[in-house]
Amino acid sequence: MRIDVLTIFPDMFQNILEESILKRAIEEKKVEINIINFRDYTEDPHNKVDDTPYGGGAGMVLMPQPIFDCIDHIKTNESFIILMTPDGIPYKQQIAYELSNKKHLIIICGHYEGFDERIRSICDMEISIGDYVLTGGEIPAMVLIDSITRLLPGVIKEESHQNDSFSENLLDYPTYTKPRVYRGMEVPEVLLSGDHKKIEEYRRTESIKKTQDRRPDLLEK
Repeated sequence: MRIDVLTIFPDMFQNILEESILKRAIEEKKVEINIINFRDYTEDPHNKVDDTPYGGGAGMVLMPQPIFDCIDHIKTNESFIILMTPDGIPYKQQIAYELSNKKHLIIICGHYEGFDERIRSICDMEISIGDYVLTGGEIPAMVLIDSITRLLPGVIKEESHQNDSFSENLLDYPTYTKPRVYRGMEVPEVLLSGDHKKIEEYRRTESIKKTQDRRPDLLEK
């Protein structure tokens, strides 16, 4: 998979691409991630990518020209273009699975007060990571990069993400490690039994109970 991220703050991505699973996935060529400064595509003599909104109002708005020209330059027949915006569809694990099957993702990071409405016309999907507003789309784009990359074949063991929270509209079951007893708290006996069927049943039951307690809305689905 290839992921291109359009931003005017490329340095924000430096650390996350050089750590942990993302770093390994890039080194093993499971994914190619390019951070593109769309300021490089502006035709403005002062290198601007934003301007004041027509009709007045606070803040600055991203202009369409640099983003359109950048997209024209990097887009292929396999490209799927995503706009990070607070009014996009809520991001869910199922969307991450769907996007992990794409060959080429282009993620546009909004910033400032917003973006010219015409930018929406070149996007295949608009995504929000929550009902709150950030200063830009860079952190949401990082969320997508991480959540999608870990689903690519060979990045992590398949069974690891098959049992993730939200994979079946359920939260993940509780897990334990050594020591067996810590400050009076014991590991459930069933996990020490070696009976894989009972362990699977226990984990399923605990997953449902946890979801019922913390996210009953998921069970309604």
